[in-house]
Amino acid sequence: MAKDEAKKKKPLWLLIEEEFSTLEPQGLSGESLETTIQNIAGNLDGKGYNVSKHGGNLLQLRWALDDMRKVGRPMMKDFNEALGAFSLEDVMDAYAATGKLIGDIGATWPKLKQSESRPVVIGFVEKRKLDLLIDKAKGMSGDDGIELLINENVASEVITSAMEITEEKLKEVNAEMEKRRAERKRVLGLLEVVKDKSDEEKVRHLFDKDVAEALIIELAGVDQSAIDGAKKAMEEELKEKQRLAEEEAARKKAEAEGPSLDAMSPDEMLGHIEAIREIMEFSDQEKEIRTMCEQSAIPKALVDIAVSDPAKLDELEKEAGG
Repeated sequence: MAKDEAKKKKPLWLLIEEEFSTLEPQGLSGESLETTIQNIAGNLDGKGYNVSKHGGNLLQLRWALDDMRKVGRPMMKDFNEALGAFSLEDVMDAYAATGKLIGDIGATWPKLKQSESRPVVIGFVEKRKLDLLIDKAKGMSGDDGIELLINENVASEVITSAMEITEEKLKEVNAEMEKRRAERKRVLGLLEVVKDKSDEEKVRHLFDKDVAEALIIELAGVDQSAIDGAKKAMEEELKEKQRLAEEEAARKKAEAEGPSLDAMSPDEMLGHIEAIREIMEFSDQEKEIRTMCEQSAIPKALVDIAVSDPAKLDELEKEAGG
């Protein structure tokens, strides 16, 4: 029940039935009966209800007592047993559960079928639902129980008290849930773009946008086989891209290093050797030599010889006819 409703006074018929639940059998017969009636009336007077001196209210008490004596037990006994038999699934729709409860015991207790009784019964059913939700939440791992209560619109103060957490913790869980809601909204937008595509195309599109597998399965409506198929196809494409990238890198490296010694013509060989010697006259530092040779597009094969075995340049020059 809502907080403001909980603060309202209970209806007289309910208080009367609650008083009956505490009665002993010996107080319901003979001379004790009238004493019992007066005692209950006095108790109700003390709770702010004018019963002992109000003819209508006193008659209501007497008629309710007559009904209980005819059935042989208090109404609240049947009511609490029926309410306690409800599972969480039964009370998720509180109004449907209320209708069932009244239908189950209303024949024995016609008072429950009266319009004034229905809001009270709904309140009991909603309390049963809340108790069962809290029981379930306490048995869940991590923050799942807190999220369950949030999703069921349980009041924040009830959640913090029932789950024994701070307001800060509740805010953290709410923030995390908001992040997931935002992600779901994003994914639904991504799916709208490929709504007419095949399952594999949808999955690949979502993978490209860094969507988690579980969310793809849930929102795209595909099974694990579609996920596996898309991943395999993407892995093969990735391998092919990697192969092409490696080939391109090797080509660029070879292009940057220039031709091998065997691939150079005699004139090219002589021209490069002459350029190397000019550079070596300017500097004898290997790093500077390599940098200037690279800037002059001199093949790396000749540069390696120049910095490691300069004398071999003379041999290569002779072989080239220099």
